[in-house]
Amino acid sequence: MSEQPRVAWWVVDALEGRLARVELEDGQFVDLPLASLPRGVREGDVLRMEEQDGDFTLEIDHEETARRRGEAQAQLDALNRPTSGREIDL
Repeated sequence: MSEQPRVAWWVVDALEGRLARVELEDGQFVDLPLASLPRGVREGDVLRMEEQDGDFTLEIDHEETARRRGEAQAQLDALNRPTSGREIDL
């Protein structure tokens, strides 16, 4: 009898040569062979990892990747928004 699959989302932090630095859900980073990741993976992609009965699969979660990129861009836009021209008190 198989158990319920465990699902997690990982983020591709960087691609360096034949390795990918991946951030796990707990904030730890691991280096994985690029060949073990889905074809076409890019930095910033969110990977959906599903593990069941000792086997796991990875796929690019395009919807979650787009959502997170949009959220990051909105934060960047807010930081770059012109101020009223007043100096910032530090």
